[in-house]
Amino acid sequence: MLKLLKKLFYLLFMLVLISIISFLAIHSAPNSFFGAGELNPNMTKEAIEQLKAVYGLDKSLSQQYIDWIINILSLNFGISFVSGQDVSTEILKRLPITLSMNLISLILVFIISIYLGIKSALSFEKKSDYLIRQLSLVSFSMPSFYLALLCIMFFSVYLGVFPIAGLHSLEVKDGLSYYVDMGWHLVLPISVMVFGGLGSMVIYVRSLTLEILKSDYYYFALSRGITGKKLFRYYLFPNLLPPIITLLGLSLPALIGGSVILESIFGIDGMGQLFFMSALSRDYPIIMGILMITSFLTLLGNIVADLILIRLNPYMKNGY
Repeated sequence: MLKLLKKLFYLLFMLVLISIISFLAIHSAPNSFFGAGELNPNMTKEAIEQLKAVYGLDKSLSQQYIDWIINILSLNFGISFVSGQDVSTEILKRLPITLSMNLISLILVFIISIYLGIKSALSFEKKSDYLIRQLSLVSFSMPSFYLALLCIMFFSVYLGVFPIAGLHSLEVKDGLSYYVDMGWHLVLPISVMVFGGLGSMVIYVRSLTLEILKSDYYYFALSRGITGKKLFRYYLFPNLLPPIITLLGLSLPALIGGSVILESIFGIDGMGQLFFMSALSRDYPIIMGILMITSFLTLLGNIVADLILIRLNPYMKNGY
């Protein structure tokens, strides 16, 4: 219980720290949402000042932050400068698709990297080991936006197998076909996310597996005549799981950050695309709302990973 309370305190402390840094960074950026209005000859200075007063931008930076924090405590993220809609409503409309894409990608990366990493280690210096390592290096070095464009060109334009962009076809309205069509639209973006996350994970799993294969307890198990599935289940997999879960928890920011680019390329109305468009238009309430929700989900993911590790290894409760 004490461990959980410490984790919750850490989460709150980090959220406050992230909010301060993000708030100062955003408001220190050149230009503002009202920059276009200042260049408009039909827009008077009085009208611009009135708009700033409506959104509270006429106050000092410290007072703006205090007002924003007070509103956050009541789950009020403010009003979007661009759409005039409630920020919470704007984000919640797009959060499920972004969250679903990232969760599916994380699970697939976990399964595939364990399989390829173990297979590579067990076939050390053989042809399959070489191929898997080369594939991992390509994945590690390939920019996600470049891979996304290659996939669109080959699978969508040249072969015509998958849709180029969007979440739904115009002719599909509702029912089971609606969700099947949405899944078909998500094949390419999720595949790009998975391939981009495999590189470092496969290399890491391979390295861990090689260390286990050289360990004393593994040789002891072999000397007792333990082989096959029993060896994998009781000696290899349990020792691989804790560090992999830790790495997956740390990789959440990269996955969520990558969705900003991929959602823009594939035209997916998710939280990543909303963040990108809001950053271009300097829509401060939307930017801060997305940053805080993303930070909360990332920190929560790390805490869940720690709790899973404690469940797998009870000795961690005492700090070992």
